[in-house]
Amino acid sequence: MTPAVRVPEELSARVPVEQRGPGLDRDAVRLLVSRGAEVSHHAFVELPRLLRAGDLLVVNTSPTLAAAVDGRIGHARVVVHFSTRGDDGRWAVELRDPDRKGTTRARAGGPAGTEVRLPGGVRLVVEEPLSARGERLWWARPSGAGVLGMLRAHGRPIRYSYTERDQPLSVYQTVFALPSADGAGSAEMPSAARPFTVRMVTELVSRGVQFAPVTLHTGVASAEAHESPYPERFAVSGASARLINAVKADQKRREALPWKGGGGRRAGGRVVAVGTTAVRAVESAVGADGVVHAREGWTDLVVTPEHGVRVVDGLLTGLHEPEASHLLMLEAVAGRAAIDRGYEEALRGRYLWHEFGDVHLLLPAEGAHAEHFSRNCW
Repeated sequence: MTPAVRVPEELSARVPVEQRGPGLDRDAVRLLVSRGAEVSHHAFVELPRLLRAGDLLVVNTSPTLAAAVDGRIGHARVVVHFSTRGDDGRWAVELRDPDRKGTTRARAGGPAGTEVRLPGGVRLVVEEPLSARGERLWWARPSGAGVLGMLRAHGRPIRYSYTERDQPLSVYQTVFALPSADGAGSAEMPSAARPFTVRMVTELVSRGVQFAPVTLHTGVASAEAHESPYPERFAVSGASARLINAVKADQKRREALPWKGGGGRRAGGRVVAVGTTAVRAVESAVGADGVVHAREGWTDLVVTPEHGVRVVDGLLTGLHEPEASHLLMLEAVAGRAAIDRGYEEALRGRYLWHEFGDVHLLLPAEGAHAEHFSRNCW
């Protein structure tokens, strides 16, 4: 279930915030904060005062690729969105039609055997749908020059029609992005982390907030379909696993203390994921013992209210379309009442949606109210 809301077109963020006026930086977005069903309104620069010493932010270090490139099928122009590189050398791709506005529109995938000519002498042969759930994404086998080199030379960031114009790749890199040894990255920016600046990270560290880097290379989303997420490559290091487990162990120790009222025994650190990609990565590394382990590979985990979360206490995320499957993850973290209330306030407050928009911080309610909220929302 997702909130029954309609997002007006004018609430789509069309350009990055730093391009909306002089003197603005990435952190000049708004921040909606939900603690259970209680909502408050803030500027993102207030985040260090909303977190506390001992909190742990799980951040995705995946860099964004210039994953859109022009091609041709016969004489017809197409745009190829490169989503995910498979272990067998194939790529999951989405073929789209240019719309004469600088963006693209949906196009039927396939059929098998279709050849796409790309810049730099690269050829793609479309082979089979990525999933039996639909034919939007297809596995395609490249030949000729390497795909990653071709994207670096001829690609551009993926963008959709709600944005105003093409942007340089640097606009789509977060402050946490690190080059991958094999050149892999995300087809679309892990955008929840976009508002962070070096200044913000420094202030958070100075206040005792810790960071646990993880990696999840995100595939191509869809502006039309909003399917459940496909398998994606992820990695959680031993160092990050130890940081997360230490915070969870301290939580258990505090839970065993006598109740002091006013949220006293819950005043320790919280594991707060920055983005749904960070949630998927860390929850994919939880073992049957409830402990986070160093892991890497492919994850097909879909976090829903039925599945729940075992590690994440809070989530910093963007504002998602009502049909988006990501909202089920938000509901798993915070409960349906918190999501409904938060989105009502976001619409009332004219918050901006999408990757250049405002952000939403979901924190657990605390004290007696938290006990009541938990019993009534899970």
